[in-house]
Amino acid sequence: MNAHTLTDRNTLKKTALAIRRNIIRAITANRGGHIGGSLDLADMLAVVYTDFMRINPQNPRWEKRDLMIFSKGHAGPALYAALAEKGFFPKERLDNLNNPNSLLPGHCDRKIPGVDATTGSLGQGLSLACGAALGAKISDSGQNVFCVTGDGESAEGQIWEAAQFAAHFHLDNLIGFLDWNKKQIDGTNDEVLSLGDVAEKYRAFGWNVVLVKGNDVTSIQKAVSYALNNPNGKPSMIILDTVKGEGAECIARLSNNHCIGFPEELQRQVQQELDEKARQLDKEGK
Repeated sequence: MNAHTLTDRNTLKKTALAIRRNIIRAITANRGGHIGGSLDLADMLAVVYTDFMRINPQNPRWEKRDLMIFSKGHAGPALYAALAEKGFFPKERLDNLNNPNSLLPGHCDRKIPGVDATTGSLGQGLSLACGAALGAKISDSGQNVFCVTGDGESAEGQIWEAAQFAAHFHLDNLIGFLDWNKKQIDGTNDEVLSLGDVAEKYRAFGWNVVLVKGNDVTSIQKAVSYALNNPNGKPSMIILDTVKGEGAECIARLSNNHCIGFPEELQRQVQQELDEKARQLDKEGK
């Protein structure tokens, strides 16, 4: 995609804000959920779904669509929020997150319009993405495959087997995002199992690697555009340097914000923050 077609920063920030509002709507209705690692993906999702993914909400199973594999499937609320914003299903469906017989289970499920893979068993999504990307190469469909991984699951060996596979088969139609928020369910990465220099690891495995601020929509745009427009036989990993809960400071400040209850006082604080961000974006856009 050429630079002149890219969406302006203010519009993307407003889209990211709308995605965060959708996340909060779903988690409020469920009275809790995986909030931290969902909120910090909103800016990336705004960029990718606005500017780069070839999709058709009216035909979610279009055979030549680009694919999105959420390896960190517990962040399903973030993906659902983006899909609802794009019109894949009514936003009212967000009010049924994780309810019995709900069409929106807590983890990603491919029965949902716009969801391309059922995930949640950590460490497996990058392998799924590799298979999809290789299939697209073999069929010459022109499809790109996007895959969102977490830094917690990156301690699992299957991630690195997939990384080796992607480089060996020259899957330059595979664009990965590593949500590097440095926290997981049992604590910080350094406490549980340090990843070391994860960027150098991916480079050593033969990937293009770009490190960006995870809430900087302009930097994310540039990174994705580079990955898509400079095919060199290598897969690309865009490392999103994020803060878990980014976009809602009252959530980001919590020491444990992986999967939490969502009491009314915290709901009120988040809504106030998002309302203030909306006012700031309106001023910037004038």
